[in-house]
Amino acid sequence: MKAIISADRKALYNRALLLAVPMMIQNGITNAVGLVDSLMVGSLGTESMTGVSIAGQLIFVFNLAIFGALSGPGIFSAQYFGNKDIEGVRKSFRMKIWMVVFCVIAGIAVFLLLDDTLIGLYLKGQSQDINPVLTLAKSKEYIHIMLIGFFPFAMSQVYSSTLRENNESTMPMVAGLCGVATDVLLNYLLIFGKFGFPALGVQGAAIATVLSRFVELGVVVIWGHLKRERFEFLKGVYHTLLVEFSVMLPMIKKSIPITVNEFLWAAGIIRVNQLLSARGLAVVPSLGICTALTNLLNVVFVAMGSAVGIVIGQMLGAGDTKDIKKKAFSLMLFTAFLSIGLSAILLLLSPFFPKSYNTTDEVRNMATTFIILTALFFPLQGFLNAQYFTIRAGGKTFITFLADSGFTWVVVVLTVYLVTYYTNLNVFVVYTISLSMDILKVAFGAFLIQKGIWITNLVKKDSGNETEASPHD
Repeated sequence: MKAIISADRKALYNRALLLAVPMMIQNGITNAVGLVDSLMVGSLGTESMTGVSIAGQLIFVFNLAIFGALSGPGIFSAQYFGNKDIEGVRKSFRMKIWMVVFCVIAGIAVFLLLDDTLIGLYLKGQSQDINPVLTLAKSKEYIHIMLIGFFPFAMSQVYSSTLRENNESTMPMVAGLCGVATDVLLNYLLIFGKFGFPALGVQGAAIATVLSRFVELGVVVIWGHLKRERFEFLKGVYHTLLVEFSVMLPMIKKSIPITVNEFLWAAGIIRVNQLLSARGLAVVPSLGICTALTNLLNVVFVAMGSAVGIVIGQMLGAGDTKDIKKKAFSLMLFTAFLSIGLSAILLLLSPFFPKSYNTTDEVRNMATTFIILTALFFPLQGFLNAQYFTIRAGGKTFITFLADSGFTWVVVVLTVYLVTYYTNLNVFVVYTISLSMDILKVAFGAFLIQKGIWITNLVKKDSGNETEASPHD
């Protein structure tokens, strides 16, 4: 009996890994761009590194808004593909374009009008070694150039996500790899002024990243349209961009809660980092170094979380709910187990990685401590991420909204605020407290999963109602 259970679990894990590995590669490629920027800009000095780190955190919110906006039409795109409804896929693609155009316009407007305010939130702390005025200037230089890359980045996500929903994941990875190669090469040429190119520093880093976005988009667009016979939805997709209201409304309804959640969650993380910076301006570049490294490794449990959501969603859609709670917990524990290996890698790299940055010893030492603390909580983060996608797989977007961004603002942000301004605890204790709050979130999520309220088949057709799209894409 034990052997049978073991075989079943192995098959379940393999099923999740088969989906997760391509996403790990894709996300790893994307995060590698950020790591390259961070390392090369880090050689320019602390102000440049800090300015780009702040800009990166703010742009991260925009990126999540794009992913959230695409999620609603993406649910329908995968369903249309499964039903062999090519026109439906085409309409979903067009809807994605409208969603990202709105996000790009809104994002550019916010960054142009509120750049000083948003960046200034990170510059409240004091430091003898960091010039806040110069840091603000460097951050603005970087952001204003990066705005040019918002649209190509968003459109590449439109193409890549739709191709994945049509069972093609290799080409988006190839396009991403081309973007990374472009970014690395142009960073070297434009930041440092090699082979006759001007030494543009922070501006060069931004230009390199923007151009890499255009390269990534160009590869995926050209390849996709050359393969129109295989991806029929691209045939005549631009003959019109109009989408019927009856098609548009359900997609928007699916997108809004996820988009709002992603935005508020990211904003909450940024707020926590801003509060931590009140303990000293050196906290900002230190966290930037920590984030650059951890983002390269957390792609494993982030991708596993997405894969868990797909597997559980497929089970729900097929009506295969026997022992689904046990299977969900097995997948969450498996993700946490994989994260233990990531923790070990982080702990090994923690003394060495910060030394690759041209900054002060204070910043390097603080970054090492932040990396160690983050590593200790990686297994918890892995479990939590898989837990979040499990609940969302049943379409319980409002519950996930409360448990994710709601919890972040009401519990985590509030706790960090009180500890920061009403105690004398050092920044590492405050950071540990912020990470440990996820223990409460895991307990709450485990309770919800055990209750089974998330076990919902959204594709079951009720009389008089349209079949809802499954969230397992």
